[in-house]
Order: sequence, then structure tokens, then C-alpha cells
Amino acid sequence: MIDLKTLREDPDVVRASQRARGEDDKPVDALLSADEWRRAVVSRADSLRAEQKQLGKQVGKASGEERETLLARAKQLAADVKAAEAEQAEAEQALLEAHKRIPNVVEEGAPPGGEDDYVVLRHVGEPPSFDFTPRDHLDLGEALGAIDTQRGAKVSGSRFYFLTGVGAQLQLALLNMAAAQAVAAGFTLMITPSLVRPEIMDGTGFLGAHAAEVYRLRDDDLYLVGTSEVPLAGYHADEIIDLSAGPRRYAGWSSCYRREAGSYGKDVRGIIRVHQFDKVEMFSYCRPEQAHEEHLRLLAWEEEMLAKVELPYRVIDVAAGDLGASAARKYDCEAWLPSQQTYREVTSTSNCTTFQARRLAIRYRDENGKPQVAATLNGTLATTRWIVAILENHQRADGSVRVPEALRPFLGGREILEPVG
Repeated sequence: MIDLKTLREDPDVVRASQRARGEDDKPVDALLSADEWRRAVVSRADSLRAEQKQLGKQVGKASGEERETLLARAKQLAADVKAAEAEQAEAEQALLEAHKRIPNVVEEGAPPGGEDDYVVLRHVGEPPSFDFTPRDHLDLGEALGAIDTQRGAKVSGSRFYFLTGVGAQLQLALLNMAAAQAVAAGFTLMITPSLVRPEIMDGTGFLGAHAAEVYRLRDDDLYLVGTSEVPLAGYHADEIIDLSAGPRRYAGWSSCYRREAGSYGKDVRGIIRVHQFDKVEMFSYCRPEQAHEEHLRLLAWEEEMLAKVELPYRVIDVAAGDLGASAARKYDCEAWLPSQQTYREVTSTSNCTTFQARRLAIRYRDENGKPQVAATLNGTLATTRWIVAILENHQRADGSVRVPEALRPFLGGREILEPVG
């Protein structure tokens, strides 16, 4: 949720954020009204309770007719307090609902617009030039005995797959390299739960506009996570954490599940857009004033990983309308895919400022010992989709694939992946 102090002091900033996202700014006025109503009701209830307390003291000292008059007033006050408290509960619920309808305030400098209005910040590396017609990752993966989508569909349905033989080894090598980099950078490595409670999923902002993407187990009232960002955000829910030594960083290794609602007919070939994949995700808690620089650090760690697997890529500044409810700013790294002659997302890092932490009651103590809301950030360090770009960019004419040098120690020293059969 956004900071109500920001809303009260400068509602135009929140309205401008809504417009940058391509959304209606009327919910901002609704939230202002709900906030004003709640504050007025709380003030009235507090006044009535104070009067009731004072009257109670007077009743104890009074006698005769005066006492009877005071008792009658006390009876009326009790009814008034009960009504005021009921209205307060109603106002607080209305405020909560209005508050949840407002996405995070977009960071200054983020491009306005929708999915296609991103800004390319830089290109890194040159797309490979082949003297043969390059194959796509599925042709390569099948020839290597690495990917089996036909049996994946037979067992589980469309957009499922098996990583077999060297394919499974390649994914483990990639994720282990990401985990090793994270640990070397000071992250605490975590293997996270795949199922979370509704309040954790809601607290991270995934049950709003993107709720259709989430798998729900209704009988158990649990949700399958689409990223370890969710359990890592919930890890310190309702806690006051120590940030005196700087940001607290975790790297979560998890399987991820996404319904891919609304993507019918898109990327049906191969393993680009699937229902289940594995990922190592960076997650950081820090003070709000540190969040901007921490965001750039997460992006730098993502680019370090891309350099290790020798992929040409570009960095984009995602437009406000494509941020998702929790993010104030997001950078994506998109790797070049020779088979499609375009760039496709392989990493994403988001600055969620205090939006998630306010929902999840995650705080730290400032220099005066006063609890303050923390900021949260996340970023992809490696995921199954990277296999697509690695196979396509490092393929050779005979269908074999060169293993990037930095990845070789995690793949038993193997330098070339050879077709089987």
C-alpha cells in the first residue's frame, strides 16, 4: 500500500502516477475521502470515550437527583460510543479497500505508457552471426536429448515439459552458478516454500490485477508461488528487522508456477512461456532512502550473470503501465534470440519501495529507535528460460552447443554439448 502521508501532503503526485500507468485517477479521490472519513470517525469516537471516562468519575461522586441525571447521560453515551465504534470499524474497512485499489507510486523518471513504451537504456554484446541457418532452442534441445515437450504435454498438458539428461544438468549448473554468485556477494541462500497463505500472496500485491496468473488450492486455501519473491517477502512479515548494518539480502531458489492466463497462442513452442520453471531470485530489505541505489546494485548483479553466460542483451526501463501493482520502477534485461531475431526478457528487477512492507508490517528502527516501514526489492538471477538463450546463441552448425566458459565448472568441465543418437 502507498504511504497515506504522501497522499495527504501531495495527492497530485499519486494522481500523476495513476495517469502514467494509464489508469483512472478517481480512486485517488476515493482514498482521500475514505481517509478523511476514518480520521473524523476516530476523532469522534475518541472524544466520546473521553467524555464517557470523565462522566464515570462524576457518577462516583454524585448522589440523589444529580446521580440519576448523570446515569441517564452515561447510558446514552454508552450507546453513542457503541455506534461510533461500529462506524469506525466500517470506516477502517472502507479505507483498507480504497487503499488496496491504488498501486505503488511510480518512481520519478520511469517512462509513462504501456507495455510497448519501454525505454532501451543500453545494448551489451553483439548478436552472433552464423554462416548457417540457426535452429531454435526446441530443435536444439531435442537433438541434445535435453528437452521433451511432447511427453511433458502427455503427462501434464500444454506448456509443461521434461528437462532430460544434459538439459537437467544444464539447469542445475546455471542455478548453482547463480547461487554461488549470490553467496559470494553476501546474500543468504534460501530454498523457499512453494505454497503460501492468502495474506502473504495478497501482501506482495499478486492478488490484484494479476490474480488470474496465480494457481490456488481452494481446499487448503493456499497459493502456488510464481516467484520466491512472495515467500521471501513474507519471511519477515510482522517483524521489526535490523537494518543498521545495511540492506538484508536473500537469494531464493524455488520452483515457480504461473497459469499464463491470457497468453493463449503465445510462445506455445518450446519452454519460453511455461506453467512451471525454476529460478534463483534476489530479494532485498533496506531503508527507503537506500532503495534507489539498491535497485541499481541488483541490476548490476543480473548483468554480471549474463556476462558469465556470454549472452548479448539489452536493458530496458519498463513503462509505468507495465510495472505491476507493487513496483515503483522496473528494469528488464532481454537476451537476443537468433531464432526470433529479437530480444526476450530473461531478468527483471523491481523496486517496490515500502508498498509490500506496509502491507506485511515489516519495519526497522531508525536512529532514534522509532519503527519505520522498510523497502523491498527483487531481481531474477537465473531461471529456466535462460536455457533458451544459451542454446540458441552458442549453437554450432552440427547442432552441438558450446558451453560458456564460466558455466563449465558447474557442468563437470564439459565444453561442448553434443547431439545424441
